[in-house]
Amino acid sequence: GLLERRRCLYLRTGRACCQMVEVLLAALILVCSSVSCGSAGGYTGLPALGGIYYYQYGGAYSGFSGADGERAQQLDQRFYLLKLPIARAAMAVAGCLLVFPCVLILVGVLRVPWHFPAWLLIECTLYIVIAVGTVPALYYFLHSLLSVYNSAVCKEREQLYQSKGYQGFWCSLHGAEIAAGLLGCLAAMAYLLSAGLAVRDYRTVHEQKQKPLQL
Repeated sequence: GLLERRRCLYLRTGRACCQMVEVLLAALILVCSSVSCGSAGGYTGLPALGGIYYYQYGGAYSGFSGADGERAQQLDQRFYLLKLPIARAAMAVAGCLLVFPCVLILVGVLRVPWHFPAWLLIECTLYIVIAVGTVPALYYFLHSLLSVYNSAVCKEREQLYQSKGYQGFWCSLHGAEIAAGLLGCLAAMAYLLSAGLAVRDYRTVHEQKQKPLQL
């Protein structure tokens, strides 16, 4: 079969499996980050979505009228602009984390670590750096979101919607943002595991290089 071919044997190794898990985690973080960004439309845009917001909140926000409707739209837009830089940064980081293991899978399929064993040490170093860097990145992500939710804009927006009987506009982390944080923690653990596997594979390749007649 395909996996029996020489170049594809790498896909059956533990390091490749761990890298594919990293791809999946990065893709999920990217999705959760995009959900966190939300919609820019606010009061006028939600009916156009035709999704859960439209049906859950009664179409075109029928409870608002006049000045309240304009104020709701302004608060939605300001709240969106506050969250936008955080969401974009999270999506950019998730995109980089998605590309990184894909490149390493390609490198493994091309058997670069066999021809250049020192690459495995470089790979190990990169994984450790990323795993350590994930901790302050998650702190910045969650801390920035909490700052937005504690802002006067969010508090006024929450009170305005509650006064009209609408739910779901609380100033707290929602499921996608919490999921992104948990997935980031899992990704950091996967990076450390990949670093350990890279060191193990380096030793294996080094030993095999020392005994070419037994290959």
